[in-house]
Amino acid sequence: MGLIIFAFLVIFLLIASGGIILFYREQMVQRLSAVIAPEEKQNKTLIGTIQQSGFSLSGVVEHLERVIPKSQAETGVTQQRLIRAGYRSESAPKLLGGVKVLVPLILLVATYFTGTSNFILYIAAAGLGYLVPDFWLGNRIKARQAKIRRGLPDVLDLLVICIEAGLSLDQATKRTTEELMKAQPALCDELNIVVLEQRAGRPRSECWKHMAERTDVDSIRNLVSVLVQSEQFGTSIAKTLRTHSDTLRTQRIQKCEEMAAKTTVKLVFPLVLFIFPSLFLVVLGPAMITMADSFKVLLK
Repeated sequence: MGLIIFAFLVIFLLIASGGIILFYREQMVQRLSAVIAPEEKQNKTLIGTIQQSGFSLSGVVEHLERVIPKSQAETGVTQQRLIRAGYRSESAPKLLGGVKVLVPLILLVATYFTGTSNFILYIAAAGLGYLVPDFWLGNRIKARQAKIRRGLPDVLDLLVICIEAGLSLDQATKRTTEELMKAQPALCDELNIVVLEQRAGRPRSECWKHMAERTDVDSIRNLVSVLVQSEQFGTSIAKTLRTHSDTLRTQRIQKCEEMAAKTTVKLVFPLVLFIFPSLFLVVLGPAMITMADSFKVLLK
């Protein structure tokens, strides 16, 4: 009897130890697979599933772009606007065209579920849905241009420091891009393209002119013309950039003063529409009530 119990305990311990070994072996294999191929594990998570569904959704939206026929000129203009907004991928024009088809459909469905039967509302929803992506893209372009305009004096100051330290204009541009990438990402992104074009063998003036065309900012155009003239006439680039930076700061101060001067005129409308009626009500209200009571007494 004791031998049977002993044999049972030995078999139980062997089975348990084998299960523990197999369990830890699976954990070890999972850890090794996570270290060797972390992307495969990430695809199994919820984030990976969302990313995959996002890529498939973008593909569907891109296919919707074929519904609206476009000429080559319209495609070029759309591509240029997307570049000015900071979207340089090849699928960006197709995605924008698909959105311009998808948004009107969503608005039409929403209008249908409101229960209205007015045909003009459906036309307005379709037209508004077609124009909303263009308005959004225009706002993105203006916001990016404003960021470039605000960050240009700081970039010019660092360019001057690098040039006076002994670097050439090309090396100073590369160094400035690396140093100010987090502070001025939009402008440094454009400067990085200038550096890449120069490495590809294009002339310096042509690279800077391409930057002015991509951004469509007046201060960038003035900077490019100043750099081209400085290169043609052989003047000091550091002095030229410092003078241009001071000019931009002066223009910024003048712009702020102009906006401050317009404030008094802009305050007239809220004063007349909101403040004066309430003020008249508080000041003249009791007098009007007293006059009304007096007229009632006189009429009696």
